[in-house]
Amino acid sequence: MLFNFSDIKCETPAIVKPFVCEKYDKSCDPAVQNCDTVEECKTYTPDGAGACYASWINGSDGFQTVKKGCWLNFENCLNETECIEDAPNKQVYFCCCRKPLCNGNLNLRPLSHPPSTTTSSTTIVRESGERQLMHTLMYSIVPILAVALLIVVIFAMWRWYQRRSTIYHQQLPTADPALLNTPNDEALRPLQLIELRARGRFGAVWKAQLLSEFVAVKIFPLQDKLSWVSEHDIYVLPQMKHENILKYIAVEKRGESLNTELWLITEFHERGSLSDYLKSHTITWNELCKIAESMARGLAYLHDEIPESKDRLAKPAIAHRDFKSKNVLLKSDLTACIGDFGLALKFEPGVSPGETHGLVGTRRYMAPEILEGAICFNRDAFLRIDMYACGLVIWELISRCTAHDGPIDDYVLPFEEEIGAHPSLEEMQEMVVTQKVRPTVKDHWLSHPGLSALVSTVEECWDQDAEARLSAGCVQERISQLSRNVNISTSINQMPDVVIPLDMELPSKDISI
Repeated sequence: MLFNFSDIKCETPAIVKPFVCEKYDKSCDPAVQNCDTVEECKTYTPDGAGACYASWINGSDGFQTVKKGCWLNFENCLNETECIEDAPNKQVYFCCCRKPLCNGNLNLRPLSHPPSTTTSSTTIVRESGERQLMHTLMYSIVPILAVALLIVVIFAMWRWYQRRSTIYHQQLPTADPALLNTPNDEALRPLQLIELRARGRFGAVWKAQLLSEFVAVKIFPLQDKLSWVSEHDIYVLPQMKHENILKYIAVEKRGESLNTELWLITEFHERGSLSDYLKSHTITWNELCKIAESMARGLAYLHDEIPESKDRLAKPAIAHRDFKSKNVLLKSDLTACIGDFGLALKFEPGVSPGETHGLVGTRRYMAPEILEGAICFNRDAFLRIDMYACGLVIWELISRCTAHDGPIDDYVLPFEEEIGAHPSLEEMQEMVVTQKVRPTVKDHWLSHPGLSALVSTVEECWDQDAEARLSAGCVQERISQLSRNVNISTSINQMPDVVIPLDMELPSKDISI
């Protein structure tokens, strides 16, 4: 059999031209560095489609361009060949388009009112007579008035029911009820949600893009408005900026009516939460000390009451009330920062916290006095509850540390080996209050002098007697001293050499937390 290769036609694939956009960055100084003026976009469609964007502001010197470049979200720019902003009087203007270099010319063009339509004169039927005109008006206006009256009555009844429901069924607040006016920035930022990173009790956390940087966006449903307001109010307290407290950026209210979403925008950390990191990583002694010390430093700053100074208002003491490894985030250098203040409580001098709801938080991290219902509603009592949970988190760090000679077990949450993944309140009460059980301390952990000393600190944090627990500042000082004095040197064929000075004494407990 002979094949006729002349019948086979080979088609050369079409060459897709790269999609390019004008590039500009206000922070790039052409006099100092080389600033690109054109950016080639990465496209994921066969036809090489792309999109360009630009943002500018209306400053004291007129309109000033802030950034130009490639835009990832094509759907927002469908059928747009020009870069047009149609909403006037904003702080930040933004436009995008789907034509190469279309962001070269920027247009501010408010939408005009649609032209009114007229009815053809041939369809108008003239009616005569006063009686027929009155009948027409009656048949037209009376039904409209009746419907309007019905709507007003229904709305009034709904408002009355809402007020009654609020009085009898409102949850006990975790923040001052006077703060129910929702905060919101005037202009919405050009945020693009990229990836869902976590989902919790009060909302979902997304990785998002804000112009050229990544941020974290926590989205609360409308029914969790109190938690959103409470978290915002903690972040904006005086002197809340600290390297070990999650950096706050802004809040926004998106959507209308029942579809409203409440957004909280913060700094984004790629490593995620401490809990997620320990699931897939073990840590060295030095890494353990770095994470634990920075975490304790952040908690100590949160607990501290900082008095008013010449140019700064006073910062009240704050109890977190939901401290756990899920709410500790890791930066790229493995230092920790604390977030999620939806249940946090502030203690201003001379102001009583009142009979706030004590049974809050995550069950497996609840202190014995919470499970027992025997909490004192004062500042020190709430801070000691945080310290109980802090001891459990340091136990999680020790369980994944490679400094000892024994095996490294898979990551488990506190009490997961004893009760399981989803303990009930009754099971936690029986285990923690009645039997006074704590997570298991493995014997081979104690073979390492540094871990042995740290285990002692953990046991003082989760003491059954709340008043015997260490303060966050004391824990930080102890870990700092261990980090300086426990030196580990390793080589390929040499076991770790651990050196602790004989005269080293750990800081004693604070008299008051």
